[in-house]
Amino acid sequence: MGLLSLAIWMPIVIGTVLLAFGREEHVRMVRWVALVGSIASFLVTIPLYTRFDITTAKMQFVEKAPWIDRFHINYHVGVDGISLWLVLLTAFITVVVVISAWEVITERVNQYMAAFLILSGFMIGVFSALDGILFYVFFEATLIPMYLIIGIWGGPNKIYAAFKFFLYTLLGSLLTLVALVYLYNTSGGSFDILSWHDLKLGSTAQTLLFFAFFAAFAVKVPMWPVHTWLPDVHVEAPTGGSAVLAAIMLKLGAYGFLRFSMPIAPDASHEWAWFIIALSVVAVIYVGLVALVQQDMKKLVAYSSVAHMGFVTLGFFIFSDLGVSGGIVQMISHGFVSAAMFLCIGVLYDRVHSRQIADYGGVVNTMPKFAAFALLFAMANCGLPATAGFVGEWMVILGAVKANFWLGFAAATALIFGAAYTLWMYKRVYLGDPGNDHVKELSDINGREFLMLSLLAIAVLWMGIHPKPFTDVMNVSVDGLLKHVAVSKLP
Repeated sequence: MGLLSLAIWMPIVIGTVLLAFGREEHVRMVRWVALVGSIASFLVTIPLYTRFDITTAKMQFVEKAPWIDRFHINYHVGVDGISLWLVLLTAFITVVVVISAWEVITERVNQYMAAFLILSGFMIGVFSALDGILFYVFFEATLIPMYLIIGIWGGPNKIYAAFKFFLYTLLGSLLTLVALVYLYNTSGGSFDILSWHDLKLGSTAQTLLFFAFFAAFAVKVPMWPVHTWLPDVHVEAPTGGSAVLAAIMLKLGAYGFLRFSMPIAPDASHEWAWFIIALSVVAVIYVGLVALVQQDMKKLVAYSSVAHMGFVTLGFFIFSDLGVSGGIVQMISHGFVSAAMFLCIGVLYDRVHSRQIADYGGVVNTMPKFAAFALLFAMANCGLPATAGFVGEWMVILGAVKANFWLGFAAATALIFGAAYTLWMYKRVYLGDPGNDHVKELSDINGREFLMLSLLAIAVLWMGIHPKPFTDVMNVSVDGLLKHVAVSKLP
């Protein structure tokens, strides 16, 4: 079995094994198996980076085996510079989430840990799939563990939120299945995604395919105005669920644009770029303003995610090296920062059992170590230079200014709104005198929480200070994608 298959299937197998250990006396063992399994799954992904050849845009670590011969469906996986860091990010965030749930989750611990490990394998499968049906199976399979995570361990309205999440994302994906079948027939019976990139397609076909893919990927990102499921889901999901949803699941949609929409329908992508850019700018500005008035910390960070992901789609559809690379960097940095923001909210919620900003105040007096971590992540969310949050947004803004000054100017306003809502939340929650007796009785973070936040702090600072390892990996692949998209595929 190759490295990539190990990265996909190891967490799925370990997660499945955990389901067998449901009794109370097994809880301690379950936690350790989940932790060791998630770390082992992450370590397997590291050679993908160390052995990666950054001088070629070709797929690497490719594995191909027949799956359903009659329809030429194969188990076909591989990574390039666009998907490599997303695979590593998925495995890394899974380790952090397992640590975050160590003491907090006390019911059905084996099922909770299993759901996250299995979800991790499915998401790595999405980023690695080079067969259309394999991609679709993994893409849809991610819904099941996340649906259960929200529906079982979520808040008071968890069933409503889980259904909303499932229906939105499933309905969007059905049109994509139609598009995959159309491409299968047009290509003469192949589900090979890379061969679809070279298909000659008429203008109408490209437009229909573009919007079929858009239906699934825009909901997943989520783009305005199909973002309304996200705040509800984040509010009800357990802390680990929110962290994985924001850090990785939203990236599945953005990744789909790069792997399907742009290379398969380049003419339609250029023709409708204005539409995507307009929705992205609305997300960046309007949703940023919506975040300003939120009273619930989770809702504020959820809306912030929509605004930050607006930068990603904006970067992709200005068709420049800076824009696309900046969009991918933003996906990775948002993975680190949004996971950290949600886990910080989780630390407070575990102690006070409230997410309302008004129920806090002066947390720095009783939790100084924690407040320092929260400040770092808040600054990263604002896009402070030398943090991960700055690099991708700055690249996208530069690319947007080169394309059109006013477009860049509109995108840059997001940095102002981002600073406004993030720092205002920080001021009201952490600064000043203790807001009430609950805050006065708080205890600072323990060793487990310190480890969890330290891992993310190192990632946020490393990416902010030294982004070269991230950009070097993707440069050749992005250049290859842009050259491909620049050539018309009209017959």
